[in-house]
Amino acid sequence: MVLDFTPKTFDEIPPEKRPSFAEALVPVAGMILFLAVGMIYLELDPQIPLLWGIVLAGLMGRYYFKYTWDDLIGGVGESILMGLQAVLILFVIYMVIASWIDAGTIPAIMYYGLEFLSPKIFLPFTLVLAAVVSFAIGSSWTTAGTLGVAMIGIGSGLGIPAPMTAGAVLSGAYTGDKNSPLSDTTNLAAAVTNTDLMDHIRGMRPGTMVAFAISLVLFVVLGLNASGAIPVDRVSDIQQAIGSSYVISPIAFLPLVITFALALYGFPALPSLGAGIFAGVGVSVTLQGRGFAAAWEAVQYGTAPETGLELTNELLQSGGLDGSVWVVTIVVAALSLGGILQETGVLAAVAYNVGQAVKSVAGLTAGTAVGTFAMNVLAAEQYMAIVVPGMTLGNLYDEYGLESRNLSRAVEASGTTTAAFVPWSSGGVYMASALGVPVIQYAPYYFFGILSPLVLIFMGVTGWKMYYQESEEEDVTATQ
Repeated sequence: MVLDFTPKTFDEIPPEKRPSFAEALVPVAGMILFLAVGMIYLELDPQIPLLWGIVLAGLMGRYYFKYTWDDLIGGVGESILMGLQAVLILFVIYMVIASWIDAGTIPAIMYYGLEFLSPKIFLPFTLVLAAVVSFAIGSSWTTAGTLGVAMIGIGSGLGIPAPMTAGAVLSGAYTGDKNSPLSDTTNLAAAVTNTDLMDHIRGMRPGTMVAFAISLVLFVVLGLNASGAIPVDRVSDIQQAIGSSYVISPIAFLPLVITFALALYGFPALPSLGAGIFAGVGVSVTLQGRGFAAAWEAVQYGTAPETGLELTNELLQSGGLDGSVWVVTIVVAALSLGGILQETGVLAAVAYNVGQAVKSVAGLTAGTAVGTFAMNVLAAEQYMAIVVPGMTLGNLYDEYGLESRNLSRAVEASGTTTAAFVPWSSGGVYMASALGVPVIQYAPYYFFGILSPLVLIFMGVTGWKMYYQESEEEDVTATQ
C-alpha cells in the first residue's frame, strides 16, 4: 500500500477554517442519524443514507467551512484513490469465488473437510488454520475470501451456525495479518508512525497473543456447546450432492495452491488472486468439462448449481463479477463521504480533540483506540483509520516519553481489527459479502476484534509492555 497523499493534520488547517469539536460533530452526528433512520426505521440499503450524509457534509463544507467545490471533489478523489485497492480486490474476489466454485475447488474443500473434521474441533481448528494462512500470505481479506468461504460450507455441513464460523475465520485471519511482515496494514502502521517494521511487530505481539489465546478458549467452549448430534446422513447427503455435480479430485486444489504460492513468494494480493481466477477457469475446463465460454460466464455472472440438495445449492451460489456491484457502490459512497470529512478537517478535528482530552498514558492509549475506531466509522476505510491518528497523535506520544511502536501498535490493534465491525466500511462490507454473513450476525463471535482493543487499553492502564524512550542521560550511561 503506497500513500498517494498525506491527510491533513489539525495544525495544517488554516485557523479560519479549523472546525471546532462541536462543528466537527455536526456532519458526524448527521451521518449516524441518517444511517440509523434509513437502515433501521426505513429499512433502506446503506447507499441512500450515505448519500444523505454526503449531501450534508458537502453543503457544510461549501457554505459553512468555505471550501470550493473543486476542493471537495478533490477530497473525494483522494479518498477513493486510497481505497481503490479495496475496491479492486472486491471485484476480483467475487470472480475468484465464482471461478473456484465452478472449478470444484471450494466444493472439494467442503467434501474432504466434512470427511475429516468434527463439530467439537471445527471452530478452534478454523481459528488456528486461518491465522496460519493469513500470517503466511499477509492478507486477512484473501484468507477470508478463499479459505473462509470453504469453512463456512464445512461448518454448515457439521451443523455449526455460519456466524460462529465467520467469527472464527475473522479472528484467525486478523491475528495472522497483524503479525505478518507481508501485510499492507502492518507496513502502513509502521510507516505512518515512523516505526521500524520489526519493532512494530514485536510491539504488537504480546497483546495479539493474549487476545488470540482468549479467543481460542472461547471457540473451544463454543465448539463443545455447539457440537450436538449431527442429523443422520447429513454429512453423506451433502457429500453425495457435491459429488453428483462436481468431479472431486486433488487437481481441484490447483487454483488454491497457485494463489497461495504466489502470495507466499511475495506477489501482492491482486495479481495473486488474478492468477487464481485464470487457474480456476483452467480447472473448470479440464477437470469439470465446462466449455471455455461457459467457464468465463460463471466468472462474470456467478454460479447457481443444482445439486439436488437445497443446503448445498445455497452454499455454492455466488454472484460473480456482476454480484460485486452492489457491494462496491456502498464502499465508493462511504469513501466519498470520508473524503469530504477529511478535506474539510472534520477527521483531523475529531482526532485532535480526542488527543487533547487525555491526561495520562492510560487515557492516551484509550483515546487512540476510540479515535481510531471513530475513523473507521467516519472514513469507512481502515487505511484512513490508521493514517489519520498515526500522523496526528505522534507528538502526544513523544510528550509522554513513549516509543513510536506504542502508537503504531495502538492504531493497528484498534484500526485494522475493528474495520470488520462497521457495516458500511470497506472491511465490513467485504467480510459480510465474502462470507455470506451480515456484520450484525458475526459481530458477537468475532472475539479477536472485540478483545484486541480491550487488551490494548488494559496495557495502557497497567503499563504492561508499554515501551518508553530512553533519556539522553540514560543513553550516555549505556554507551559508557
